This record gives sequence, C-alpha cells and structure tokens, in this order.
Amino acid sequence: MSERVVVRTFNYRHEAEFMRGVLDGHGIEASVVSDDCGAVDPALGLVRGIHLLVGKEQAEQARSLLNADSA
Repeated sequence: MSERVVVRTFNYRHEAEFMRGVLDGHGIEASVVSDDCGAVDPALGLVRGIHLLVGKEQAEQARSLLNADSA
C-alpha cells in the first residue's frame, strides 16, 4: 500500500464524503479520516478537521480535480 497524504481538510464529514465520491468517480481511491471519538463527538471535526486522503502518487491529480470542482 502506498503512502497516504491529505489532499484537503473539511469542517463537515458530509463534505469530505461527497468529495471522496467525486475522486472515486475519477478512479482515485480516497478515504476520509476524522478524530471525532468514534463519531461520539462530531463537533470535533470543526476543531480538528475531517481529512481526505489519497495515495501519494495520485495527490496532484486529486488536488486538480478538487480545485476544478470548487471553481
């Protein structure tokens, strides 16, 4: 498994999951990681952030797609 890197950080899990789906639709495997006490305290996402990760070799392509989607 390749090294995973954060390509974007979100405040809300649904935003990160949506963008994970966008990347998945383009063939980029992504995962969402959040330290929210096992979903017991979702508000921690506002403080710590919800991270969208991809393999290091696909990070540039993922950032391009995410930036294009934001425009």
